[in-house]
Amino acid sequence: MKKTLFILSTLVLLSACDKEPQATKPQPASVQATLVPEILPTDKWVGQWIGVEGLNLTVSKDESIGRGHYLLTMQYGLDADAAGTFKGVATEDGISFTRPDGPQLLRAGDGTTTGLKWLSDKKDCLVVNTGEGYCRQ
Repeated sequence: MKKTLFILSTLVLLSACDKEPQATKPQPASVQATLVPEILPTDKWVGQWIGVEGLNLTVSKDESIGRGHYLLTMQYGLDADAAGTFKGVATEDGISFTRPDGPQLLRAGDGTTTGLKWLSDKKDCLVVNTGEGYCRQ
């Protein structure tokens, strides 16, 4: 009797191990929509930003490419050739883009993080590097 019970329990265990794992089902669209935010944090940056000594930045969505892509029109230096429009892509840290002086990252900050005393009292700013920042008026 014990021997029969042992054989039956062994067969039950082996048959359970023989089954293939079930593939995970994709989540319904309503659940997937909640996982990806409808508005990216960088979408709130769209508009005009003012720097010092004539520097400025305009962030606009690049609708031709799609979500998370931007056009950055900027005067980033005092010389006339330090201006242009650059394609940017949203990242976890901000908007990455490349201009003639190399790859850059536009990130949120305040007047203090710009490193510019004329902007130090501002709260809503975008910063490329210390000494290059743009704030909302």
